[in-house]
Amino acid sequence: MAEVDHKCTLDKIISLCKRRGFVYQSSEIYGGQAGAWDYGPLGVDLKKNIQAAWWKEMTQLHDDVVGLDASIFMHHTTWEASGHVAHFSDPMIDCTECKSRFRADQMIEEYCASHHVTPAKPVDTMTHEEMKAFIEENNIACPTCGKHNYTDVREFNLMFKTHLGPVESDTSIVYLRPETCQGIFVDFKNIVQSNRMKIPFGVAQVGKSFRNEIIFKNFIFRTCEFEQMEMEYFCKPGTDVETFEYWRQQRWNFYKKYGISEKNLHWKHHDKLAHYAKDAYDVQYNFPIGFEEIEGVHNRTDFDLTQHSQFSGKDMAYIDQEDGNKRYIPYVIETSAGLNRNLLMFLCEAYEEQNVATDGGEDYRTILHLDPRLAPITVAVLPMMKKDGLAELAKEIQHELKEDFVTDYDVSGTIGKRYRRQDEVGTPFCVTIDYQTKEDNTVTIRFRDSMDQIRVKREELIPELQKAIREYKPVEKK
Repeated sequence: MAEVDHKCTLDKIISLCKRRGFVYQSSEIYGGQAGAWDYGPLGVDLKKNIQAAWWKEMTQLHDDVVGLDASIFMHHTTWEASGHVAHFSDPMIDCTECKSRFRADQMIEEYCASHHVTPAKPVDTMTHEEMKAFIEENNIACPTCGKHNYTDVREFNLMFKTHLGPVESDTSIVYLRPETCQGIFVDFKNIVQSNRMKIPFGVAQVGKSFRNEIIFKNFIFRTCEFEQMEMEYFCKPGTDVETFEYWRQQRWNFYKKYGISEKNLHWKHHDKLAHYAKDAYDVQYNFPIGFEEIEGVHNRTDFDLTQHSQFSGKDMAYIDQEDGNKRYIPYVIETSAGLNRNLLMFLCEAYEEQNVATDGGEDYRTILHLDPRLAPITVAVLPMMKKDGLAELAKEIQHELKEDFVTDYDVSGTIGKRYRRQDEVGTPFCVTIDYQTKEDNTVTIRFRDSMDQIRVKREELIPELQKAIREYKPVEKK
């Protein structure tokens, strides 16, 4: 018999997500829509909880950070000012044989990684001509058909372009926003004036962004529609370096706080900076596909506000009353995290196939060690039997818990099978109702990670669960 691999793989995560209602392929009954995914009953709650944790961390725990929800559609000049019309593109190459389209830089990077080749210069610094020459010199085959005939490398703008209104003209052009931060920049003066904000301060926003990617891959990691959790922190020029380091540390601590092991996190420094940046780092997570970006921390300087001031004709300078009414364009430190990638990261980090056999054999359970603050279901209420009033009593207790926790009620199958089902979706606590409950008004709390059980009085159940959430410690997987 072939040995079973119990390591976390992307295929296992994809299977779990569909089987248990975290993520479905969009339009699956029609063959699926590439680059688009639907979040099911458990996925939508997990995503909501991650967003809530981020929002609390950025706004509730920082007195100088406020929120914004800007429109997806913005005036088309916004994207000229930001540089997206001119610069927001990827190097594209087509196979002339099968008509498949690829990112030239990724083709080269994947070839170098698989063949242990180091190019003469970093791929992200190559010109289009140098990319094409490298592909031809190394005889890199088309990943689809295996042939070697390609077009020249050319730029492919990633923004979705459309028209607003009944008439298509140059003045009706709009774009689906490729990032959420520009809404913060164009509302900078409004926020300062309406909320009497003083430098330094930040503006946080969560919202959908859209990018017409050349290729989609690795499940929800790279998609055309995704959600960003971004914060722009405005500071006085000259204080940007220390502010940049402060937010780097804050964001690193966030992931540790919610159970991501430091051994699976990595900082990647940008050798080649974007046109707006003074410095930039990515937080990378060790997915089953390798270390990949989950968040960027960038020093954007005064580029954005300066650009919008020039293109709009509006003065975006800040008047610093605490510094003799000095006028200046603030510098911006940006933290930009992908909500969808965060969800995938937390699933991968939490996933374990754990051998719980006590006799030296093998008995594996699939478990998600999700932090209780993130888990889509906090408490499952399980009557030991349907009969003798236990089901009705369990429903009463579930109703009592609903005000404080997201609950689930399950009466189907043996209690062991029900525990396993809850383990697989990351439910941290199961409350079991049995015949003793009818006698002394006590219930059993079963803890997901340890499988330990304690008996508590019904009136102590909510405080006991709240205490367990406060005192939760992340599990170090073997």
